[in-house]
Amino acid sequence: MTAISSTRTGPVPAPVPDAVRFRAACPDCRERFELPSAALRLAIGASRRTTFYSFTCPACGSAVRKPAGERIIELLSGGGVRTLRLHTALG
Repeated sequence: MTAISSTRTGPVPAPVPDAVRFRAACPDCRERFELPSAALRLAIGASRRTTFYSFTCPACGSAVRKPAGERIIELLSGGGVRTLRLHTALG
């Protein structure tokens, strides 16, 4: 997500509101809840298997990891979720 500044050339990052929240569910306890962007992590790898988002369930404390397709990546990164790009070793 970018915004155009009238005093600079090129796009500048648009600020992400602190109130951005995402709906999620825990596969272990089946609880549904909303999480702030700071509670989620996005990992982008070289394959579908290594591209996922994760969080800790606020109801039961389970570590949850779910696959992230292109649309999920777009929503989470646009919502200010911290992103880790996974690199593969060359060789």
